[in-house]
Amino acid sequence: MSTKTINLDIHKILTLLPQRYPILLVDRVLELEPHKRIKALKNVTVNEPYFAGHFPTRPVMPGVLILEALAQTAGLLTFAEEPYDPEKTLYYFVGIDKARFKHVVEPGDQLILNISYERCMRGIWKFKGHAEVEGAIAVEADLMCTVKQTHSAV
Repeated sequence: MSTKTINLDIHKILTLLPQRYPILLVDRVLELEPHKRIKALKNVTVNEPYFAGHFPTRPVMPGVLILEALAQTAGLLTFAEEPYDPEKTLYYFVGIDKARFKHVVEPGDQLILNISYERCMRGIWKFKGHAEVEGAIAVEADLMCTVKQTHSAV
């Protein structure tokens, strides 16, 4: 198996994804096997804005944001493989199946995001994903995403 261990840091991630603070939820890519899988990292810190309300006395990362982190990781796998113009391309999260929440994610945790490519059919990319903390699965889901070309105003 030809796993590429790459150092895709936050600077490279910012060139591949349109999201910015506070919704950018991937800090680093740890492993990438083109057309197969990606493993990324999200450092969960107490100073993230959603913790002020979710929940003030016992902060917990919202499950929907963990799913968003998985979708962003899937986007990185897609964009790392296919040539595209980030000025004219948008990546949309279009569907989710079989989402299961199994473990609480709290400040101080390192969330490991794992995505494996299933197929691409009629412009819809399908992935299996799971997020884990210290080896325990926090969330698992099947994700669907699409890439759309935008037209810039002249």
